[in-house]
Amino acid sequence: MKIRRSERLIDMTQYLLEHPHDLIPLTFFAERYSSAKSSISEDLAIVKKTFKERGSGFLETIPGAAGGVVYTPSITDEAAREYIESLAERLSEEDRLLPGGYVYLSDMLGQPDLLRMVGRIIAAQYLDQEIDAVMTVATKGVPIAQAVSYYLNAPFVIVRRDSKITEGSTVSVNYVSGSSERIEKMELSKRSLERGSKVLIVDDFMKGGGTVNGMKSLIEEFEAELVGITVFAESRFKGERAISDYRSLLYVKDVNTSTKTITVVPGNCFDK
Repeated sequence: MKIRRSERLIDMTQYLLEHPHDLIPLTFFAERYSSAKSSISEDLAIVKKTFKERGSGFLETIPGAAGGVVYTPSITDEAAREYIESLAERLSEEDRLLPGGYVYLSDMLGQPDLLRMVGRIIAAQYLDQEIDAVMTVATKGVPIAQAVSYYLNAPFVIVRRDSKITEGSTVSVNYVSGSSERIEKMELSKRSLERGSKVLIVDDFMKGGGTVNGMKSLIEEFEAELVGITVFAESRFKGERAISDYRSLLYVKDVNTSTKTITVVPGNCFDK
């Protein structure tokens, strides 16, 4: 049973948004809507034009018998910067400063709309990279990694600091915490990451970079390849960080412990 074109366009758009990076044959849509391929092609041209004008992504047409269309989510630099600037203002609110110079993020990282936007912004930075897995460390980095993995259509893996019997055999590394300079341990299940995988590291907050550096060591143990590193927020750090090549969405520029106030600005992600 055929449906009206307006309904077809809505359903087609929603399907593309829910299946990023998947190659979808034109025959799939033709059978789904009982429509001719020529009509489907016209509809996809409209969707493609709308995605481009709205800055919400790209719709690529793959020619040939085995071809189809692939939707790649994205966001314009202007929209991303505007959103990050609004987050910086929110993080500069009073009473967000915790002992040790950390910033309270849990309430923000529990909001679905914020996670969706952060995931889209981070994923858009790696559109030209092949990524097989998104890696983070338990626990606060997990929702960010999940959001990024959705927009990259890649699985995410969770590094843990303690053993879980449900993980099976693991690979572990020791690392030096960048802020406390203590020796810590982290581990990852052997089944979580295939050898040779191309990995993107994401995390919620970074001070000295020791935790991220530990994940880099794990990637090397799996004989995998590090594609990039992005953190939601980084703080000012006295001394030399354990890593230097990374991106941050937000930067804690100034901390006033007496008044318990902080100044947050956009991070270096717009400088890359």
